[in-house]
Amino acid sequence: MIRRTARYLAPVAALALVSALALTALAGCGMAETTATTAALAEAKAQEAKAAKETQARIEQKLEDAQAAAAQQRANAEKMTEQ
Repeated sequence: MIRRTARYLAPVAALALVSALALTALAGCGMAETTATTAALAEAKAQEAKAAKETQARIEQKLEDAQAAAAQQRANAEKMTEQ
């Protein structure tokens, strides 16, 4: 079990180490600021996408509710005409 976990964690640890070394090496030439800005922009875009999905879900729910209400009104109208 420990070996299997270590096998999965080793690439992650290596990637973290390489990323840290790359950021350290690039810090002198201004690339660190660019990287930080890019990461912040990516985070903002991810939040925008999440908000858009939530808005879409709310709109779809309202549409379903409106369709259900219309179906209920039609059913009530049919009952009234049958009497």
